[in-house]
Amino acid sequence: MKILYKLIFIIIILNLQSCSKGKEKVTKITTPSQELELTKTYKEALEALNTNDPYYAAKKFLESELTYPQSLWAGKSALMASYSYYLQENFVDARFHLERYLRTYPNDKNKAYAHYLIAMTHYETIVDEKTDLKPLINAKSKFNEIIKNYPNTEFAIDAKYKINYINEVLAAKEMYLGRYYLKKQKWIPAINRFKNILREYETSIYTQEALHRLVEINYRIGLIDESKKYAILLGYNYASSKWYKETYLIYNKDYAKPAIKKEKNGIIKKFKDLF
Repeated sequence: MKILYKLIFIIIILNLQSCSKGKEKVTKITTPSQELELTKTYKEALEALNTNDPYYAAKKFLESELTYPQSLWAGKSALMASYSYYLQENFVDARFHLERYLRTYPNDKNKAYAHYLIAMTHYETIVDEKTDLKPLINAKSKFNEIIKNYPNTEFAIDAKYKINYINEVLAAKEMYLGRYYLKKQKWIPAINRFKNILREYETSIYTQEALHRLVEINYRIGLIDESKKYAILLGYNYASSKWYKETYLIYNKDYAKPAIKKEKNGIIKKFKDLF
């Protein structure tokens, strides 16, 4: 577990063990034995978590919540049960219990952490640019919600870093598909993928190659002025890059010009509308 997550976990533990000062209606604990039973169950769960037994911890935290569902301990227990499932890498159950926690305890002071943990359950399932994009999209959406709704928290700071990484993977996906279409000489789909990198992920590491590929394709299909436009952009912003050197050599290559089907509105007009 990364240092940041450990620090966040410590903060949450400290907060969860403090007494809530809200005005929520709670189940009264009328006897010392009831108080002792609830405290014992919660502490047993916490000990299990601290000794790397998140499976047993999740069970005991849920037991603590369900014993007195309207007590001051209920929300704390529900959140810690969710975290225990997260540690098991059981992201489906973690997300289920986190969403249940937010519905059941909407005024709990630790709800920012719950939203962050939901985002992480999506983020942890990201593999690479060749796989399903759904975890990327879901994680990015949740991180953006955190930045918007909890801007002054440590969760928002980390969310920004996570979104930067997600954007790199999404840009990589566009580049992967663009290269595929380029190899198959499917010029229009390739152009659309490379242009999407410039529109949506202009700060990514793939921007330079995207500009080069647009120079290359436009040159191949005979749109020399369009090709030069991207070459100028590449040279102005990345004059020392290897992609600019590759671009410089393009005009000395003898590319075959394949036949191109005319689009309804014309290829040149379609491209110029984007810039």
